[in-house]
Amino acid sequence: MEPGHWPSEHSDALRDYFLKGMSYAEIGRQINGRFGTAYTRNAVAGRAKRLGLAAPARMTSPSIVPSLPSGACLIGPPRPAMPNLNLPPKSAMKPARVKLRCVGVQPRLITLGELGRDDCRYPYGGDKDGEGIAFCGHPRQRGSSYCTPHARLTRKSEAASARVAGPVVLRLISAA
Repeated sequence: MEPGHWPSEHSDALRDYFLKGMSYAEIGRQINGRFGTAYTRNAVAGRAKRLGLAAPARMTSPSIVPSLPSGACLIGPPRPAMPNLNLPPKSAMKPARVKLRCVGVQPRLITLGELGRDDCRYPYGGDKDGEGIAFCGHPRQRGSSYCTPHARLTRKSEAASARVAGPVVLRLISAA
């Protein structure tokens, strides 16, 4: 499993443990024990944030609550946690219309391990959780990682695609 990738069953377990009110560290220990993984507390917190889960309310143990001097009292009732604190604004949740650019090439859809030195590296897939990534695989254009149709897709203009990458000369200078 590559770093940063969470299989859907791990994400589902995170959701279940989160809804039970467990801390990120506890969730990490449970998932690691259940699936034989090594997720850190921060990895669990980051994944929970990407899944749109709000941070759990912090529980304080009665043993660590400071005692108040005699006659003192707390002012007002405790405020409830804000449930939608980590959610983006509703305007950001509307799907934006994206005009897709297409190319007239049927990709070979080969894996990274099957890619040859001169094969196009334009990626396909990987958009959905757990979906694999395949690559175009057609012969690549000289000076590019992509075949001619995909190279045109990734360039801003025809003038930019006419440029050929040349050697870069680096000069070592001494620091004062």
